[in-house]
Amino acid sequence: MFPVILVLLLMADRCWCVDHIYHVKENNDIHSYIGDIATDTHLLDNVPFSDDGNRLTFNVLQGSTDGTVQLFNVTSGGQLYTAAILDAETMCQYNVECFRILEIAVQNSHSFIKILEIKVMIEDINDNYPIFPNKEFHIQFDESVTKGIKEIIPNAIDSDISNQNSKLIYQLKYDEDIPFQLFVSKKLDGSDLLQLTLEGNLDREVKDIYKFQLIALDGGTPPKQGILDIKILVGDKNDNSPVFSQNIYNVTLNDTYQVNKPVLKLSATDLDTGENGRISFAFNSKTPSRVKKCFQLDETTGELFLKKEFSFGKMYELFIEASDNGKPPMTSVVTVLISGISHLNNPPKFHVRFVLKSTGNTAIISEATQIHNFVAYVKVIDNDNGVNGQVKCHLQDRYLQLISMSEKKYKVVVKSEIDRESEKRFKFTIKCQDNGLPPLKVEKQFSMLVTDINDVQPQFTQDIFKFLTYENEHKDFPVGYVNATDPDIGDGGQLTYSLLSNGKDILPFQISDVGFISTTEALDREEKNMYEFKVLVKDKGTPSLENTANILVE
Repeated sequence: MFPVILVLLLMADRCWCVDHIYHVKENNDIHSYIGDIATDTHLLDNVPFSDDGNRLTFNVLQGSTDGTVQLFNVTSGGQLYTAAILDAETMCQYNVECFRILEIAVQNSHSFIKILEIKVMIEDINDNYPIFPNKEFHIQFDESVTKGIKEIIPNAIDSDISNQNSKLIYQLKYDEDIPFQLFVSKKLDGSDLLQLTLEGNLDREVKDIYKFQLIALDGGTPPKQGILDIKILVGDKNDNSPVFSQNIYNVTLNDTYQVNKPVLKLSATDLDTGENGRISFAFNSKTPSRVKKCFQLDETTGELFLKKEFSFGKMYELFIEASDNGKPPMTSVVTVLISGISHLNNPPKFHVRFVLKSTGNTAIISEATQIHNFVAYVKVIDNDNGVNGQVKCHLQDRYLQLISMSEKKYKVVVKSEIDRESEKRFKFTIKCQDNGLPPLKVEKQFSMLVTDINDVQPQFTQDIFKFLTYENEHKDFPVGYVNATDPDIGDGGQLTYSLLSNGKDILPFQISDVGFISTTEALDREEKNMYEFKVLVKDKGTPSLENTANILVE
């Protein structure tokens, strides 16, 4: 039945991109139940119930070296739980699918079945309020301006990552009639563009200040709101935004590029004059901190330089804003894409994750582990281009072998029987080498501690023990000593002795726990001058193993 199960599971494996998708809301308590992997992936549909306990077990692959906190736990039966409080805003970016992939080994007893890739979607909840850059905003309108003129006011930002919870609507709140209306549109980067439209005439001598509030409501249920107090002064104002020379900048670099030269010089113009037309450049808040660390931006000239943290073989997306020096300033944002192509050869890297209990580079394996059993998962990383990124890995060991699963993915399995009595600990080395000229390689050494099972039968020091004793001696008179050994440890090496009679008569002898034979009564040579029987030795292992030896007493 097991080969049929294995074939069905392997056929299913060809059809899945990920094996199952779960959804969990952020900020749930630790140890919150997510789902039953065995049931939800329908693995059990192809595995009939077995009374002998031959069932599937599940293990999250261990061995991560990136220092991240473990977010999920899975039981041996396949129940998935959270292991930490999930915060979508910390884990993921705005309006990008928020998920983590778990690699889970499925086994039948000790036989490797497959590795499941489980996708856990972290759903955003509405736990952030819309926030304006400042609590108050002051703006000026020239009293001589005509109806229909528009002035930009700040928009709010909601840190929630889902589109629904961060989507904002705006409305004005005022206690008296005001000659303004709110007009909302979108900028090129997708952020809100808020403008106040003048719908009446301004007369500074009649009223020189207008005060009201701008309310930002998000799309959550229930919605949260942010408030901006607006104060309008009748006067002149900066009314033009900087305009970049391109809507998007796309730059490709190779690894021979000179770091001290700018990779790009941004250009923007502003129709305003004076301070209202003086432009400075800065990274927009949408640019992740990890990306900012790779670049240096000259805020005056708009020149963009590489820093040592920049890695070739990757693509970076930056958002850069140009702001004038008006009060308040006008801002425009442009997208910059920078691709770094590497022609250099860097050594490969690989990570090993054991399905066995492990600490660092040491794992524990039972000598009962069967041949072909799955031991560890090896994933190779080499971002070099061409043959420089083609990697092969090797493992030479008496007990283990490395089998390729796909490009840059391997599994470690048992290839020969493991005997703790002959080797209590063994080491193995995995070596990975690329096809560059010259080839570069990396190797790591691992240790396996072998645990014992009761697999050795006790052995007497000889097959026949002969003893001579005397008649008419008292009870408990010593007759002789038998000895057996067992190299197993623990209960498997602890021995007990007992006597076996060859006939129906009761033997006049007894044996102690350490093998001393003595009489239970006085012997009479005229009645019987020779005794033949067997001694049985058993260990305390599970299952117990035993042996016998012949005893001759004259």
